[in-house]
Amino acid sequence: MAAAERTRIKGISIRQSIQGEGQPVLMVHGWGASIDLLQPLAQRLSRRGFRCYMLDLPGFGESDEPPAPYTVSDYAAFCLAYLDHHGLRAAHYFGHSLGGRIGLALAAENSERIKSMALSNSAGIRIKPPLHSRLRLNLYRGLRAGLEAAGANAAAQLLRAKYNRRYGSPDFQAASPVMRQTLIKVVNQDLLEYAARVAAPTILIWGDQDAETPLWMGQKLEKTIPDAALIVHEGAGHYAYLDFPDKTASILQALFRSD
Repeated sequence: MAAAERTRIKGISIRQSIQGEGQPVLMVHGWGASIDLLQPLAQRLSRRGFRCYMLDLPGFGESDEPPAPYTVSDYAAFCLAYLDHHGLRAAHYFGHSLGGRIGLALAAENSERIKSMALSNSAGIRIKPPLHSRLRLNLYRGLRAGLEAAGANAAAQLLRAKYNRRYGSPDFQAASPVMRQTLIKVVNQDLLEYAARVAAPTILIWGDQDAETPLWMGQKLEKTIPDAALIVHEGAGHYAYLDFPDKTASILQALFRSD
């Protein structure tokens, strides 16, 4: 396992790990994760003739937070700056969950930089909340706006804190103020329009037991991305690539070598 080290990209101090020799592969983790969950796959790829570049995204792992809330496009731009930092004009790409969102934006907007792409349990399809959740949110927003208009800012902040504690996701609860706003920006963006413009050959790896990004999302992305194939790991969950690391490494080797 290659030792992690620190570097600075766009003024942000991040942790990175680079291992192996051969064709470059940029590997990007999911929300709340880090380099550590990419290492099992990177170790296998590095033994197969690939040089794996991994980074803790800003706000995750041991990297510093971004100076302001990031969007998916901001993270994509950061990854481009990371490639530039290492003098990489183009690379293969692996992304998990949030890393899948970033990959869709990267490959759609910068096709010349992504040779081929593998996404595991990718996020990126926005799900419309159920009616009762939308009604509850609208009521909350109306009450908070009324309190703020009346100058009752302390009461408005108390209402916000209570609402977030009761209805906020675990990821939202655990996040700092900057990363909470980042999460809101990220999850509210539907990337199907980007997926339709991906030119790179793409493999989608999924688990049929994934409860966070269900299998139908992989099927939808397969239909939307022009040159995509979906491979399902039976019995795997949201971390399908970790549930079957050797099988995943073989799939990625075949994809990356075929470019």
